[in-house]
Amino acid sequence: MVFANAGTLGAVPGKRDELVAHLTRRSSSLSEVGCIAYEVGTNDAEPDTVFVIELWKDSAAHQASLALPEVAASIAEARPLLSGVFGGFQFEVAGSPLRD
Repeated sequence: MVFANAGTLGAVPGKRDELVAHLTRRSSSLSEVGCIAYEVGTNDAEPDTVFVIELWKDSAAHQASLALPEVAASIAEARPLLSGVFGGFQFEVAGSPLRD
């Protein structure tokens, strides 16, 4: 069943755009392990927050991605850009009017 992970990442003040650039770097590894969509966005009303929505083929694929060396390196590289304020939620997708 499709697994969704939606969250917010607090950025160090003035580093939001750098964090967005980091999170949107091309990665074929994510799709290979089962990532269906990885969308990154911003809202000017929250200038130090980055929003991320991920869709995975299942929760196991999401967990497997965290073990990839590329992902571990990316997380380590992003840490100096993060304020430590995080939010979010996860759920199993029940369905969609856009697909079977």
